[in-house]
Amino acid sequence: MSGIFSEGRVFGRDPLPRRRPKALLPTLGIVIGLVVLIGVFTDVWTERLWYGALGYRSVYTTLLETRTMLFAVFGLALALSVAGNIALAYRFRSRSHPASAEQQSLDRYRDAVEPLKRWIVIGLAAILLLFGGSNAAGDWKTYLLWRNGGSFGVKDQFFGRDIGFYVFDYPFYRMVIGYLFAIVILSLLGVLATHYLYGGITVQGRKHFSDAAQVHVSALLGVFMLLKAVSYWLDRYGLTISDGRLFTGVSYTDAHAVMPAKNILLIISLICASLFFANIVLRTWMLPAIGFGLLLLSAILIGGIYPAIVQQFQVKPSEPDKEGPYIAKNITATREAYGVANVQVSDYAAVTDIGPSELRAYADSLPGTRLLDPMLVRQAFEQLQQVRGFYAVPDLLDVDRYQVGNNPQPSDMVVALREVDLNGLPIDQRNWNNDHTVYTHGNGMIAAYGNRRGPSGEPVWSEQDLPPIGQLGSYRPQVYFGDLEPSYSIVGAPPGQAPIELDIPDTESAGSATKTTTYDGGGGVPIGSAFHQLLYAMKYHEPNILLSGRVNADSQILYDRSPRERVEKIAPWLTVDGDQYPAIVDGHLVWIVDAYTTTGNYPQSERESLEQATSDSLTGTQALAAQSSTDINYVRNSVKAVVDAYDGSVTLYQWDPNDPILKAWMSAFPGVVKPQSEIPDALREHLRYPEDLFKVQREILARYHVTNASTFYQGTDRWRVPEDPTIEAGTIAQPPYYLSVKMPGQTEPAFSLTSVYVPNNRQNLAAFMSVDADAASSDYGTMRILQLPGTTTIPGPGQMANAFNADQTIARELQPYRLSGSRASFGNLLTLPVGGGLLYVQPVYTQRGVGEGTYPVLQLVLASFGGTVGSGTTLDQALAVVLGSNSGTTQPPPSGGGGGGGSGGGGTTSDQVRSLLQQANAKYEAAQAALANQDLATYALRIQEMDTLIQQALALTQPSSEPTSGPTGGSTPGDGGTTPPASGGG
Repeated sequence: MSGIFSEGRVFGRDPLPRRRPKALLPTLGIVIGLVVLIGVFTDVWTERLWYGALGYRSVYTTLLETRTMLFAVFGLALALSVAGNIALAYRFRSRSHPASAEQQSLDRYRDAVEPLKRWIVIGLAAILLLFGGSNAAGDWKTYLLWRNGGSFGVKDQFFGRDIGFYVFDYPFYRMVIGYLFAIVILSLLGVLATHYLYGGITVQGRKHFSDAAQVHVSALLGVFMLLKAVSYWLDRYGLTISDGRLFTGVSYTDAHAVMPAKNILLIISLICASLFFANIVLRTWMLPAIGFGLLLLSAILIGGIYPAIVQQFQVKPSEPDKEGPYIAKNITATREAYGVANVQVSDYAAVTDIGPSELRAYADSLPGTRLLDPMLVRQAFEQLQQVRGFYAVPDLLDVDRYQVGNNPQPSDMVVALREVDLNGLPIDQRNWNNDHTVYTHGNGMIAAYGNRRGPSGEPVWSEQDLPPIGQLGSYRPQVYFGDLEPSYSIVGAPPGQAPIELDIPDTESAGSATKTTTYDGGGGVPIGSAFHQLLYAMKYHEPNILLSGRVNADSQILYDRSPRERVEKIAPWLTVDGDQYPAIVDGHLVWIVDAYTTTGNYPQSERESLEQATSDSLTGTQALAAQSSTDINYVRNSVKAVVDAYDGSVTLYQWDPNDPILKAWMSAFPGVVKPQSEIPDALREHLRYPEDLFKVQREILARYHVTNASTFYQGTDRWRVPEDPTIEAGTIAQPPYYLSVKMPGQTEPAFSLTSVYVPNNRQNLAAFMSVDADAASSDYGTMRILQLPGTTTIPGPGQMANAFNADQTIARELQPYRLSGSRASFGNLLTLPVGGGLLYVQPVYTQRGVGEGTYPVLQLVLASFGGTVGSGTTLDQALAVVLGSNSGTTQPPPSGGGGGGGSGGGGTTSDQVRSLLQQANAKYEAAQAALANQDLATYALRIQEMDTLIQQALALTQPSSEPTSGPTGGSTPGDGGTTPPASGGG
């Protein structure tokens, strides 16, 4: 019986079958590998098709070839070096093993490794190839800059080397040294492990190294020390871009202690390398150990303790004097690297008392102060001009300028494109065909005068409706490329086939029928072939691309449709501005995108976080992207990019012909960037000074407007960008604003980008900053700072916002809106230099409720000069109050017409007000009913009638004469639904 069981028989049956290796795991591995390979192939090939469709296949080819070369060279160097050293250690392994307990315990490991040794080494080499190659491929920018970089024509202030060495060469040398260190260290670890496993290195016994192990380890340590010597040599140059306690760059301690220490350690490293190489012959560890110990001791004493002693006992007692010359070098380099060396800083008296005629004369000379807040007015654009719910505009509108009619001066406009937004479709209309073949594009530009308001506070349009009509000229209105378009759309059809793309929806109020169209532009990838359809079906995990009859021989697929994203892909070596803005240029709707070249290796220049410097209350919105957290110390607006909103074509123009970094990239990617001379005049009229560059420069100038080293060290004249007073979060910077302003010394107002400063830890105004933003002007880029005297107490934005909120007259003017259930929103607080002083202007919007169909309307304009607050329905009325020509009573606007201008009737004033508000509420209910029926025209008319009735009620509540309180007088107006919203920026 026992025999039967021992032979595997049970009750006379055949022996139990032995378990055989299953094919499941290998098969699963093969399947996973194929899926990965197919995914990689799909991504690579569709990227190739995308670049080819835009005419930039050379960019993709250069990127692919460069990254592949770096992957192969550095990955193979790492893998082969480590594997080769391990193989060499195995080749010269110890053949005899001492009969020690240590070696006996290693016998079983040797027995386990021996049959698998080849696969272990191959697997390790493969892992090193992947990791090393991937890291190297990610450094393609460093390699291409080194390969194509040239000279800056400027030498650094310590070593006398051209700046190009630090920007182009130094990073590549560091990259190579880093990989060589990785090769030597990993090889050394592999060699030590191999020799130890096979008895060449022992812990027990008198002789710890075999001859072969000693030679091998000594050679690797010698190479390591040579690399360390080269690293010490590079460290000296690295001091010019290292972050110190006070500033970036070489300090007194660096120059007098750290730099000599690096030179000494370099020499000791060379001596140690010689001793390790000598150990190959001498076969004694005593001398190398002494040398290495000397290096460690020197690194601690000379490289660490001595600089600390110099800092503590020489520098700290007289730091301003010791560091003064080095601070001066930092100031010079920083101002040059950030392009602010020529900023014009002038004293500004900031007078608070000038004659009414002078103030009026200056106000009349302005072409119009922009009152529309691009953030708050967005809802009005969308509600009054979206036509259908599936159209939308970005979260933040843009500011541009257009010459309208016979006006010789361009007018500031708030603009947006009407884009398609699938989230606005009813849920029962959401399907693949509608999402990707019908609702494919937006239509038309929406534009409003920045300094005008309609009878009820709505925008005054300069471009509106569908089909678009207005004063900005004719253009092709379809918008296929923007931030809100679908992730991909399939467009195009053969001749004769009925179009299916919705172009202009049915607008019943205008009596027009729905119009469809077929896309006939470029910019898309042809997917007529089954192979391309299969590729994109896999890319988007969507079988309909392969199966749908709407995909035909003439179809194209449009994707990567954000203008910012397209520029980043075409020129991945550029840093793209967070704001893109639309313009009408030569009959085309285009997006204009600013792009920068940056580096963090400009010697002695202060490093700044790009993300922190460009962050304000508007960044992170759909239309204003946040920058990366990269630290930079050099920036140039080197490229102006244009993306056609219809065909998605991308054109890059060289903007800074003197930028050495751009020249290097143009050498690496020839033909991608066109020369500045090819910029059309019609496009140049819409180019402007970019926001992110200005924000970085204003952050730098908050400290580096000071050019005296002693004053800089004391920090008594440092400024900061004030918090945005129109939002509840209290520590977010106020954004800059595009305005037409007339600076002292200018004969005409200029389109400018402006900001203000307040002193550190204080709220009063310290300075006003502007840069001429009109690229068509000869003064483009001229930066001016009006520095207020330290003895003045001109209120800053936060204090001015508090003054407006505390003003009793303003509170009374807003009270009727609160009583009707509306809430007040304070718009962007603008600052303008006027007649030797500073004028504050802020629009106030009211909005009834927060549900669908409501939007803010401009009701009041607030102004303040010299401590006097004024308000009115227009800036002229507000200035009249400031000038003392009337009491500031807000007059009601004309009746909105359309049967909506009812009166209060007889009875007491309160009865009339109550009657008007009841009528206004009825108009609101009628507007909501129209909105529910998607009748936007009737909806807008009823809202206007409601606002007119509220204005009439407002007029009845005004006293005949009421003095206007100053900026600190009066009581707070109470909550009443007033909430400070997010500010609108330029």
